[in-house]
Amino acid sequence: MASHRKPRPGGTSGAGLRTPALATAALTSMAVFSQTAEAAARTDHAKPSLEEVEKKVDDLYRQAESATEKYNAAKERTGRQRGRVDALRDELARRTERLNKAREELGSFAAAQYRTGTAAPGTATFLLANDPQEYFDQSQLMNRLTSREKRAVDAYVGEQAATMKDRRQASESLRTLDASQHDLRTAKATVQRKLASARELLSTLTAQEKARLAAIERQKQQEAARRAAELAKQQAARQQAAASSSTGSASGSAGSTASSSYDTKAEKALAFARAQIGKPYVWGATGPDSYDCSGLTQAAWKAAGVTLPRTTYDQVDAGTTVSLADARPGDLIFFYDDISHVGVYTGNGMMIHAPKPGAYVREESIYYGGESIIHSVVRPG
Repeated sequence: MASHRKPRPGGTSGAGLRTPALATAALTSMAVFSQTAEAAARTDHAKPSLEEVEKKVDDLYRQAESATEKYNAAKERTGRQRGRVDALRDELARRTERLNKAREELGSFAAAQYRTGTAAPGTATFLLANDPQEYFDQSQLMNRLTSREKRAVDAYVGEQAATMKDRRQASESLRTLDASQHDLRTAKATVQRKLASARELLSTLTAQEKARLAAIERQKQQEAARRAAELAKQQAARQQAAASSSTGSASGSAGSTASSSYDTKAEKALAFARAQIGKPYVWGATGPDSYDCSGLTQAAWKAAGVTLPRTTYDQVDAGTTVSLADARPGDLIFFYDDISHVGVYTGNGMMIHAPKPGAYVREESIYYGGESIIHSVVRPG
C-alpha cells in the first residue's frame, strides 16, 4: 500500500540547514579579525619609535626657537619703522600747516592785486596754483612781483616741495611697516605651529615611554657633563701656562687691566643670569618673569652696563670672537649653523641659558646638544 506521507523536499538535512549560517558567521568573524589586525598593523607601522619622537620633538623645538629669533628681529624692525612713520606723520602735519599759511599769504597778494587792478596777466593763477614751480621760471611774471611777493613765492615753493617729499617718504615707510608686520605675523604663526606639533607628539607617549625618554635625556646630560669637565681641565692648563709665561711688561699690564675690567662686568652679568635660574622660557620674552635665550643674555649684560642687540643674529657680532678653548666666564656661546641659540658661559664648560619651550632657565654643560652644534664664542664689549 502506497504511503501517504509527502516526500521531503530535496536539499540538505536539518543539520545541513545550519551550516551556511555558521559558515557565514565564521567568515564574517574572520573578515573582522583580519581588518582589525590590518588596522593594528597599520597603527603600529604609523606610530614612530621613541627615538623618532624624541628627534622630531627636538627638531620642532629648535625650529620654534629659530622662528622666535626671526620674530624678535621682525618685532624690532616693526617698532623702529612704526616710530619712523609716526615721526614722518608729525613732520608732514607741520609741513602742511606751513604750506597752508604760505598759500594764504599768496592768496592775499592775489586778492589785493585783483582789487587794485595791478596784477600781471596770470599772476592769480601763478599764486594760487597747486604747483607754482611751472610759473616760477617765467621771468616776465616774476619781474612784476615785489620783493615781498617773491619771498612769499619762494617760501611757498620750498614748503610744497618739502611736503611732497615727506609724503613720499611716509608712503614708503608705511609700505615697509606693512612688510615688517607681515614678517612678524608669519614668524609668530610659525612658532605657534611648531610648538603645537611638538605638544601633539608628546601627547602620544605613554607614561612608560615618557620615563624612558627622561632616562635618555639623563644619559645625554651625563655625557655633556663629562665633556664639560674635560674642557675645564684643558682651560685650567692653558691658564696656568699663560700665567707662568707672563713677562709683566707694560703691554702685559695694559692687557691685564683690560682683562680685569671685562671680568668685573662679566661677574655682574653672571650674577644677574644666576638670579634668573628657574624662570620659564617664553618665546619673545625679555624678562623680568620669563625669557627666551637672547632675551636672557641681553638682560644679563644690560645689568653689567653693556647694551647688546635683541637677537642672536646681531649679538654674535657685538664683540670679539674667541676660540672655545679661550672662553672666559661671561662670554656668549652661540649654537647651530643659523645662530638661533645663545647662552652665557660660566666657566668649566658650563653655561646659563633659557633652553627651549617648556623648560626653565638653568645652568648646564655647553655640550647639552653635542659638540657639533656649537657655533662660536663671542666676548661682548
